[in-house]
Amino acid sequence: MNIGNRFLEFSELQEFIRHTSKVELEEVALNHLDTNFQFLLDFSRDKIIYGLNTGFGPMAKVKISQADQISLQYNLIRSHASGSGDILPCFYVKTVMLARLNSLMRGYSGINRSVVELLRDFINYEIYPVIFSHGGVGASGDLVQLSHLALALIGEGDVIFRDKIVSTRKAMDICGLNPIEIKSREGLALINGTSCMTGIGLINTMYANHLLNWITLASAILNEIMESYDDYFSEALNGVKYHIGQQKVAKSISNILHQSNLIKNRSLNNFKTAPGSTDDKVQEYYSLRCVPQIVGAILETIDHCQNTLVNEFNSANDNPIVDSERREVFHGGNFHGDYISFEMDKLRLAITKLSMLSERQLNFLLNDSLNQKLPPFVNLGIPGLNLGMQGAQFTATSTTAENQALSTSMYIHSIPNNRDNQDIVSMGTNAALFTKKVIENTFEIMAIEYITILQAIDYLKIENKLSPVSAKWYHELRNLVPVFSDDTSKYQEIRNMTDFLSNNSPAVIA
Repeated sequence: MNIGNRFLEFSELQEFIRHTSKVELEEVALNHLDTNFQFLLDFSRDKIIYGLNTGFGPMAKVKISQADQISLQYNLIRSHASGSGDILPCFYVKTVMLARLNSLMRGYSGINRSVVELLRDFINYEIYPVIFSHGGVGASGDLVQLSHLALALIGEGDVIFRDKIVSTRKAMDICGLNPIEIKSREGLALINGTSCMTGIGLINTMYANHLLNWITLASAILNEIMESYDDYFSEALNGVKYHIGQQKVAKSISNILHQSNLIKNRSLNNFKTAPGSTDDKVQEYYSLRCVPQIVGAILETIDHCQNTLVNEFNSANDNPIVDSERREVFHGGNFHGDYISFEMDKLRLAITKLSMLSERQLNFLLNDSLNQKLPPFVNLGIPGLNLGMQGAQFTATSTTAENQALSTSMYIHSIPNNRDNQDIVSMGTNAALFTKKVIENTFEIMAIEYITILQAIDYLKIENKLSPVSAKWYHELRNLVPVFSDDTSKYQEIRNMTDFLSNNSPAVIA
């Protein structure tokens, strides 16, 4: 992937993140970076520039002598490398590094090129700084998390290299790399930005799209199992509601159900019966027939979140902004993480609702008094002696409850700190990490639903009546979890299904 001044689209970011590839830096962008770096050195000789010749935060009134300015940058990095909690997985750290590199390559940070060149080398050699989950409040950027990234770039701290935690120096020596050179404000430029919350958030949107596709497919198959009517997903019904998400989901489900021998045509079955009750349901429970309305809103939320994340990923989110063309240094708050925090809160709510839909669909399958077609707990063994999916439902229910608890807003949980210099903060990385957990939980819930769907198909012996799309995924998923009637421990099968759903997507959304 070439990194420069070009706007990177979601599709190419996703391709890079998911596959091992190398980063190259465009020379034109490097030249722009060099120009702004030299301009800052010249411009700052007789001017006060925050974070270059002043203290930080509430100590900005303190003028730093030229002799101490390099030490100031090292002090900043070392003092703020104070994270705790879980270590971010390498997959996420890679994306965080790419986000910081892309932002710095905009050239507005006034740094020398050794910083971006070493960031490039870390990505290419797969050297992942140890970054902790707890730390930043997302106001002056991800100060704590990005300080751990910066710590590695000055040759200190620890990294994950070849699947082991080793000292940064050891990994750099093996790869023949040298620490960055501190010449102006490189320390502040590295830690002043939204790259941690943005990197985590971008991966969240990738996985959210997977979940969106899986819930759409599951909903379609569930309607096949119940031999539902076709008008729930028809253009005639959904076209009169002017929401693009609803219309997309309805069309996608109709496409999945094409050539199904189980879905009933409303016009062919819409006839009067004699007075009294009928065995035929006029319409199904909401978790079956209201899927376009529910999932459509989630789809639009994911799309908006994705666009915001990509915009932030391509932005210069440093402070101050060094602009050689205008011959000025602009002080402000581009490091503030409100855009990301707000989107992560909205995405987390959307995915929690998606997990609730999955859990309700699962409950519908397991409760014979609701579906009136399947044995209790979709038990293919002996009633009473065997228990089917009874135990797995507890896991799905408790995990859904955890999602609901995690869905409180971080965006509005601002806590002033830094001697009240940071008097309103975003909590963006916390919001992104909470969303990451909700997404991981939802894959587990959906794994249990899919195992139950497979069992229901086999109990009803309707495999050959499914639509071609449904049948394809039925066979694909049955390879992971063979049909069972005897009770066996389910944790490994749930894990296998969870991993498959996370790493694959049926791509059924039109």
